[in-house]
Amino acid sequence: MKSRLSLYLKAFRVENFRRLKNVRVDLEEAESIFVGANNSGKTSATQVFRLFLNPGQHRFRIFDFSADCWTALNTIDHATTAYADELPNIVLDLWFEVDDLNLHRVLGILPSLDWSGKPVGIRLAYQPRDSSRLISNYLEARAQSCGGGGDNSKSMWPRDLTDYLQRTLSQEYEVSYSVLDAEKGDLDGEPAKDHQPFRIESAKEGEDLIRSLMRVDFLDAQRHLSDSSGSSRHEDLSTRLSRFYERNLEKHEIDLTTVNAIADSEQSLNAHFADVFKPTLESLKKLGYPGIANPDMIVKATLNAQSILSANAQVHYALPAADGSPSGLSGMTLPDQYNGLGFKNLIYMVVEILDFHQRWLDSEGQRPPLHLIMIEEPEAHLHAQLQQVFVNQIFDLVKSDHPAFHSQLVITTHSSHVLYESGFKPIRYFSRKSKGASALTTEVKDLSTFYDNEEKTTREFLQRYLKLTHCDLFFSDGVVLVEGNVERLILPLIIDKDVPALRQCHLTILEVGGAFAHKFEKLVGFLEMPTLVITDVDSVAPGAPSGAKAGTEESVDDSDMDPACQKPGTACVTTLEGAVTSNQTLLQWLPRIELVANLLDLEESAKALDSDCVRVAYQTRQPSSWGGTDEQRAGRTLEEAFALQNLEWSQHVEQKDLGLSIRKAEELSLSMMHERIFKKVNSKAFDKTRFALELIARSDDDWTSPTYIVEGLCWLQRRLDPTTDLVSPSTVSGV
Repeated sequence: MKSRLSLYLKAFRVENFRRLKNVRVDLEEAESIFVGANNSGKTSATQVFRLFLNPGQHRFRIFDFSADCWTALNTIDHATTAYADELPNIVLDLWFEVDDLNLHRVLGILPSLDWSGKPVGIRLAYQPRDSSRLISNYLEARAQSCGGGGDNSKSMWPRDLTDYLQRTLSQEYEVSYSVLDAEKGDLDGEPAKDHQPFRIESAKEGEDLIRSLMRVDFLDAQRHLSDSSGSSRHEDLSTRLSRFYERNLEKHEIDLTTVNAIADSEQSLNAHFADVFKPTLESLKKLGYPGIANPDMIVKATLNAQSILSANAQVHYALPAADGSPSGLSGMTLPDQYNGLGFKNLIYMVVEILDFHQRWLDSEGQRPPLHLIMIEEPEAHLHAQLQQVFVNQIFDLVKSDHPAFHSQLVITTHSSHVLYESGFKPIRYFSRKSKGASALTTEVKDLSTFYDNEEKTTREFLQRYLKLTHCDLFFSDGVVLVEGNVERLILPLIIDKDVPALRQCHLTILEVGGAFAHKFEKLVGFLEMPTLVITDVDSVAPGAPSGAKAGTEESVDDSDMDPACQKPGTACVTTLEGAVTSNQTLLQWLPRIELVANLLDLEESAKALDSDCVRVAYQTRQPSSWGGTDEQRAGRTLEEAFALQNLEWSQHVEQKDLGLSIRKAEELSLSMMHERIFKKVNSKAFDKTRFALELIARSDDDWTSPTYIVEGLCWLQRRLDPTTDLVSPSTVSGV
């Protein structure tokens, strides 16, 4: 059998727990990072461990069952026990990868003697102690309520089985343990139908087996650090370090005769604290504290006659000397509360994690081979650089040098700085489902599989782009990919003006250009994230090599020119016969059509993928009026489309600063105005960013938003919230 690194938790599966109806989560050997929008199930994926592995301290509640379980419970006929076997269970399957050195530890959960080296698994199920008895107890409680003069009013208890279990769940349910067999199913879901996991006889035996394999510690997001001592929920850093000292470090013997020599004792203790805390403070330096501009941390003793026996210690911060000599030599120090919350939080987390690690090392009896630490939202109060250092260095504090022992970290975060410093492989994306009966469930996407399956150049582009922009793609409800800076600037304005319901959603707007948007195709498809791609038709004269990239066309000056005589591949109006698009998004992603006329004739339904996850929005034919003539016209870019839909408004003298004014416009026909607008917005002299800023600066909203953008935003809003009643885009745009 091939020797592996050590025993570690390869994957876990959760069933019927809150939003986690049936999900599998694969873990990396070292660090895994859980991300997703708010209320997507990240915390639930860690809390299920707390509830199953600490049954004495934490209890399940009826609200921990998935919402559809409540419906299943309440559909049970209260006049019979026939459906007792259909009572729901909460399930946690743990799958371990085992090495040779730890094989003896898993003998109790080996499915057979001819085990072939596949992962070994154990199932923890929160299930009825006796299903038939539970139903009988429920029916008896209802009978007593009715027999006592009650009726079927809302005041009667229990109204239904869910109501009954709100009070009696811990008496009616218990945790059971069973051995799983990877040969009789897979890690994704249920074992084969003809296979029943072997149940471990006693809960005590199951608990002992889990404890012999792994220790799990939790560093919660609510760490209650404060600069003041006014709240009973808060504790200062000195208190936490004192507790760490009491638990883990060598103690200094204090003779009671030293009470009369407090100063000498303080000096002795100060030297002692400096010695025993040195490794801890060195660990902090690996995470960037104190850095260059922050004071060094010193642990000092504070003794008095009442507290001398408690070896109480307080944190002080040494100030540098006036002559620039190292911190600590000046003799000037500040108490704990005079340092910022960010560094306090960092120090607190490091001390907690080292405390967890030390208690694992000092475990009574036989130490479990696996230490799993779950850290919730480490970014609180930490600036971007510290967040990046934290995720890069934290594992080094707890990794084991012994081949038979292993540490794993699970980090839940809302920080793009933590996330993108790690790369794709450790990311587990919790995706909320929002359709039909699955509205309250979650799917977990393993980005290590995306990393392994995506071509290297695209993968590296995405990682670099997302890291450099520090965008919040993985924490959003939806994403909008836009053509350029103008779209990015005015999109919030259009949302406020025409689709205000989207303000309630968390959107990520990424400026990627028509030449690079298609590189996001596989990523957003993998994540199944609602995505709107706002791009340009980018019409060019026909005759250029097929698939010419956007941006290669030549600029157009503001002089008269016959559009029919343009060189192949140069920018042209959308009305030019045979015009094609140079936009790589439209060519390579959606809808994969080259001829501009076909793009303009495309039905709205064809602009979205069959999965209804991605939709493209580009310029379309819209009514344009000038000089008493009304025609359907399509712009080539956003600026051109805006001008065509707002011709009279944009030519008013008050709108001159927008840069869309045409000389002697009153003498031109609508067709000629279209050509002049096209030349102006495609010339080098036109400042697109200034156009956007001038539009933002307008106090009036008499202008009409480009219809193609409004239509796309309405699609996105319906995709995010199908219950929203939106005004028709044509009505919004005044069509």
